Amino acid sequence: MDDFILYLKIGLNHVLDFSAYDHILFLVALAVIFSFDQFKKVLWLITLFTIGHTLTLALSAYGVLKVDVKIVEFLIPVTIFITGVVNIVNSAKTGATKGTINLIFALFFGLIHGLGFSNYFRMMVGREEDKLMPLIEFALGIELAQVIIVLGILIVGALLQFFFKVTRRDWILVTSAIVIGFVIPMMIERVFW
Repeated sequence: MDDFILYLKIGLNHVLDFSAYDHILFLVALAVIFSFDQFKKVLWLITLFTIGHTLTLALSAYGVLKVDVKIVEFLIPVTIFITGVVNIVNSAKTGATKGTINLIFALFFGLIHGLGFSNYFRMMVGREEDKLMPLIEFALGIELAQVIIVLGILIVGALLQFFFKVTRRDWILVTSAIVIGFVIPMMIERVFW
């Protein structure tokens, strides 16, 4: 049980660590386009990101995948930037397909974000015989942290739209622009060539 709590906490802290706020920015960019009436899509969003993230962690933990950290550290803010730009471009869209691209981003960009933590995770579980249980426990921590962040985004968006009459379009535009503003310096700092 102690190991379960340990890896769950590590997963929680991995996402909720404000000094490594790229995870939070990515979740903001992914979730800002959704509202509470799209809760099924929101759950898929969180789960797809966790699946992508966990898959690359598993491949790394079992020694199947090794990627240059400098490339991954550059690609992480690029994924956030792309998501923010797509949000801005698509902010006027309505209908059932809205948000589908962010679901795809959650899965594929989750793969990249998982690579960012893969070296540390591989060292953490490297000597353990059973790598699967720590991986699942860590993934549960990530999932829980993402639920907390995404619920926070949905609540802030709903409050702004209800009490301050901010349009959904403006909420998406301004929030996505703020996220882009944070990640541009990250991309510049992390250029690897």
